[in-house]
Amino acid sequence: MRKISKLEVKLPQLPERKKVAAYARVSEEKGRTLHSLSAQISFYSSFIQSHSEWQYAGVYADEGISGTTDDRAEFRRMLEDCENGKIDIILTKSISRFARNTVDLLETVRHLKELDIEVRFEKENINSLSEDGELMLTLLASFAQEESRSTSENVKWAIRKGFEQGKTNSFCIYGYRWDGEKFNVVPEEAEIVRLIYDNFLKGLSAEQTEKQLDEMGIKSYTGGHFSNTSIRAILRQERYTGNILLQKTYVENHISHKTKINNGELPKYYAENTHPAIIDQETFDKVQAEIARRRELGVFANWSINTTCFTSKVKCCNCGASYRRSGKRQRKDSSEVYYVWTCRTKDSKGVSECHAKDVPEKMLQKYSAKVLGLEEFDEDIFLNEVEKIVVNGEDELIFHFYDGQILHQKWKSTARTDCWSEERRKEWGKYQKGNKHAKGSKGRWLEDGKNSNS
Repeated sequence: MRKISKLEVKLPQLPERKKVAAYARVSEEKGRTLHSLSAQISFYSSFIQSHSEWQYAGVYADEGISGTTDDRAEFRRMLEDCENGKIDIILTKSISRFARNTVDLLETVRHLKELDIEVRFEKENINSLSEDGELMLTLLASFAQEESRSTSENVKWAIRKGFEQGKTNSFCIYGYRWDGEKFNVVPEEAEIVRLIYDNFLKGLSAEQTEKQLDEMGIKSYTGGHFSNTSIRAILRQERYTGNILLQKTYVENHISHKTKINNGELPKYYAENTHPAIIDQETFDKVQAEIARRRELGVFANWSINTTCFTSKVKCCNCGASYRRSGKRQRKDSSEVYYVWTCRTKDSKGVSECHAKDVPEKMLQKYSAKVLGLEEFDEDIFLNEVEKIVVNGEDELIFHFYDGQILHQKWKSTARTDCWSEERRKEWGKYQKGNKHAKGSKGRWLEDGKNSNS
């Protein structure tokens, strides 16, 4: 019988497939379209899956976002997936697609290198894990950053030249629609704009108009809630007069992309009669004057708020917030209210946020009269002479006068004494006699009334 030998054949082990992802980005700055982004996604998806040694890990794509900004949701998601071990290799078209800030680029690439993750830049033919990868990235990223700066300056120049000719670069405004060449009035929205202006001149606040528009079912330009912030913006928008003030804001630089208010850093351009007016110039000017008046008066401008001479003048030394007034009643059947001023932060968030001392209103009146040299407290004199009172610690009030004078006044609260009149003492005595076994203190017998913010 023939002997049969058994042979064990060892199959070669296939190398572990690399998890490969791609990052794509298209910028609106250069007139890219969604079609361009779709083309990038399609290309990388097919390209990765065509390599048998690669495992498809996805394509991360940001649309309409500049490479100089950090606000790239897909880019951040890709980095998180790298941290979680989901990616071994990242493919990207070029350095400019990845980032145009040299410092951020190098920091990102170095971090990925620590995770043993490779970044391949197609256009520049650079592998971040190669020996000369970082050197080449430093040089080329600097060029990319400079290119971004140059492009940004060219765009700014074109926009400013347009401003000089009275051309706008903003086409979204409630009450109008841009048809590609000019602004056209939307009649229904124009009526709401006129209502907003009319309400303001009648003394209504933006919050009151907000409530009215909400009850009417009126939506904003974007179809959402009509906020009081939007209402205030409409009241300051000169375009409703048919004129345009151009370059009210500007972009600080091409890296941060922060928008700043133009306070004279750049020239402004006022173009007249560029489109149909919704509000006449006289009405607009009246509204601007009223805005300035209310800003000067502060909280006193809102007649719906029950203000006193101390409103917005009493300040906390700990957090800087204004004090708010609250009233407390001694008995349910009592019409007399005992007023105390409390730091707004403490009142809203508790003593953990601010432990400033409360001040009875009678104390404010007493010591205000004292520092003013008055026998009795006078509201008019106080308003005209005292700019603010800072509550400092447990026993000091710091008076700041409009003439620059500052006076430090020690004080001691007599709150418990003040809230117990002779009449109430008699009532309490009768109560104690009729209820010898009654439990609780005076404080429990008293009942706090509702707070009234002012």
